[in-house]
Amino acid sequence: MAIELRCFTYIDILQPQTASFLATVSRGYMPLERQAALFFEVAPGMDINIVTDIALKRTSCTPGMQIVERQFGCLQLQHYDQGQIRAAGEAVLTALNLSEKDRLKPRLVSAQTITGVHGYHAQITNRMRHGNFLDEGRTLYVMEVHPAGYALIAANEAEKAAKVDILEVISFGAFGRVYLGGDEEEIKCAAEAAVAVLESFDGRPNEGPGATFY
Repeated sequence: MAIELRCFTYIDILQPQTASFLATVSRGYMPLERQAALFFEVAPGMDINIVTDIALKRTSCTPGMQIVERQFGCLQLQHYDQGQIRAAGEAVLTALNLSEKDRLKPRLVSAQTITGVHGYHAQITNRMRHGNFLDEGRTLYVMEVHPAGYALIAANEAEKAAKVDILEVISFGAFGRVYLGGDEEEIKCAAEAAVAVLESFDGRPNEGPGATFY
């Protein structure tokens, strides 16, 4: 069975909160601030083991996260040398006879901006987050993207662009989600950066319902 490339992204410089967030959910080597990163998502899920084998045998990258689901598998690698990250990506694509254009283009499924968050809303959000806390009265932004892996680069670019809090990043499963907290104007800048990076990717058409905004 051929491997389907669903998500393939290079991250040039992991931002402080994004790297720290990944460290809370990674079961492999913990990524560090300012490292470069690479994210794969493939189907069938078990075939992510082939991706991991190729990348680790041909480069000195370390794996931060590998998740094998029934349908999809994902792998996140990191290294201080961006050249090693690029080499890992090229090695896998070459070995599997794939190219970056074989990935699915990211599709923004929904985006919500909620200002003046109620205290109970903030607390229930904090119960599920792995990152920073959301304070009562702040602004909450939630993005949903398909495939899930693109959530990671969206969060990283949002953090680059504005002073926001990374609350949660879900980069595996059927859909990816990014939860951000902060001041309304900062959230607006972060959201624009996150959407812009998703729109910059090429790849296979990703058909589905249009995005909903609130």
